[in-house]
Amino acid sequence: MIQVIEEKKYWDDFISYFEESDLYHTFDYHMIAKGDHRPILLKYTEGKACIGLPLLIRKIPDTSYYDATSVYGYVGPLCKNILIDFDEKHFENELIEYFTLNNIISVFSRLNPFLPLQQKVLNKIGFIEKKGRVVSINLKKNIDLQRQEFSKRLKGQLNKIRKHCHVKNVTNDVELQEFIDIYHENMDRVNAEAMYYFNKKYFKSILKSNSYNTETLLVVHNESKEVIGGSMFFFKNSIIHYHLSGSKREFLHLMPSKLLIDEMRIRATHMGLNYFNLGGGLGGNDDSLLQFKTSFSKNIKDFYVWKLIVKPLTYNDMVRKCNINNKAVIDFFPAYRNQVNKLHAKSFENFIK
Repeated sequence: MIQVIEEKKYWDDFISYFEESDLYHTFDYHMIAKGDHRPILLKYTEGKACIGLPLLIRKIPDTSYYDATSVYGYVGPLCKNILIDFDEKHFENELIEYFTLNNIISVFSRLNPFLPLQQKVLNKIGFIEKKGRVVSINLKKNIDLQRQEFSKRLKGQLNKIRKHCHVKNVTNDVELQEFIDIYHENMDRVNAEAMYYFNKKYFKSILKSNSYNTETLLVVHNESKEVIGGSMFFFKNSIIHYHLSGSKREFLHLMPSKLLIDEMRIRATHMGLNYFNLGGGLGGNDDSLLQFKTSFSKNIKDFYVWKLIVKPLTYNDMVRKCNINNKAVIDFFPAYRNQVNKLHAKSFENFIK
């Protein structure tokens, strides 16, 4: 049966039932990322089998319908006791019944490449689509073995910047504002859209959550004592994610973001974490951003999304009414929400340094 959880206590309790969950599944992160939408956690149980699917429910303007999506990140269902005889059809029927009764015509979720059972429980429901690749560092390896996978060029760059800079944690509000200012400067440099200009409330909300851990690091230039770059990382259980980063323009030649990643990988290994997720290219593309990340590791996983059309006739009618004929828009899901958020098509060489 399907139950809907919306309160923090019950949400947190249910998430803690799973041995492996990620910060993107937490109530706190959903409250930060929800915007004007309604966060829910669908709880499905069948015998010993248990599934948790977090979603954001969105009103479709000027209609009586809704759709569902995931928060931005690596989400998808949490699974426990999914044995070989698990009945996917019963799970599908329960989901479809819930979505239908609540006038939800389509569902979209980004999946988590570190949680392998997700595709098993969703494989026969809607369709799963590969969207790109993500790069991760295997922190279970010895620190020196991890470094052996670095490109020769990267090793030289790290040796150079460590001679000129050191890394420190953000410990107070002034240092946090320094990081935010550098991050916004970075967004200015790449002509980022407004959605990427997170305000101070967003950063403080991430930092105050007790559902996951956050590390915000700054690179300090030894000679000038100036903060020249910063990155925010967060983690829950065994996976740490590279979240936001920025570097000052006049110090791009030192490539502080590379030092920040290297420093965090060392710290995360000492913390006993298993994987350091660097993410992929912009929009899942094999671009300069992905190349930057593969200089750290060749451990690459495919990144998938899940799409479900609950009411095909209604969905197709809405797409027709939008008069959509651009392939890039049609490929976006759901197609009737045709505003694809992305950074402008500029070179990412400055963005990733």
